[in-house]
Amino acid sequence: MSTQSARTARTRFNFTPYLFLAPNLILFLTFMFIPIGYAFYISLTQWSLIGSPQWVGLANFVRLLGEREFWISMWNTLYYTVTTVPASMFLGLLGAILLNRRIPCKGILRGSFFAPAVTSLVTAGLIWQWIFSTEYGIINYLLTLVGMQPQPWLTSNALAMPSVIVATLWIRSGYCMVIYLAGLQGIPREYYEAAEIDGAGKLSQFKYITWPLLGSTTTFLLVICVIYGFMAFDLLYVMTGGGPGFSTTVMVHYIYQQAFSVGEMGYATAAAVILFLLIFSLTMFHLREDRSK
Repeated sequence: MSTQSARTARTRFNFTPYLFLAPNLILFLTFMFIPIGYAFYISLTQWSLIGSPQWVGLANFVRLLGEREFWISMWNTLYYTVTTVPASMFLGLLGAILLNRRIPCKGILRGSFFAPAVTSLVTAGLIWQWIFSTEYGIINYLLTLVGMQPQPWLTSNALAMPSVIVATLWIRSGYCMVIYLAGLQGIPREYYEAAEIDGAGKLSQFKYITWPLLGSTTTFLLVICVIYGFMAFDLLYVMTGGGPGFSTTVMVHYIYQQAFSVGEMGYATAAAVILFLLIFSLTMFHLREDRSK
């Protein structure tokens, strides 16, 4: 009898955690895993949101490989990511080092630097659209003051993407600064005091103390910023609408166009699956790095 009672108690104990997790598991299953599985199914069909999806197998993926616009959007996404990620991390680290010192109005400066990171991307896009406006933008106004010709910042194939990259750096550097600042404040002050006693200069202290101890912070920011780069849409859509031509059309914008403008949901979902697999690979890399540390 006593053995049966112990077994019953153990069984109850085993089920208890799952009962507490059940609401979250049901939500994840309903709003994440089932939609992801359904997206994989739709990517293998031809569907225009009207009628039933028609099974076409891997035809959408084969078509993607031959579409010039798909490769342009992929290239634009890589170009946007490769330029914004290291630059925003560098500016964030520079800002964090400067604002980690004893300087006047440090709190105000930190808040000012971080404010763009919490600004709506639509609002930020409208602000930078005005700043880069060919007719009444402040940058062209300043150029005319020094005798230079106004530039078509957002309507030129060569200048549109660099203009969006500048706006992205303004927004994302503040986020990188806050994360790096938290990392800097976690480094014991004794390390720097010992280095000063040994005669190490500021550059040596950064090289042998600050940078190595910020390794995990840098890895975290690298992965998160790359994921943000691959998911970019709002800012580019507001500032340029993906143009002129396809010069600023990134992957998410291309998927949006194919799904809701062209009406090819199966083809657009195939492109979304490729993007999902890229981001999923980065996330797995980030989790593996976290576990290894």
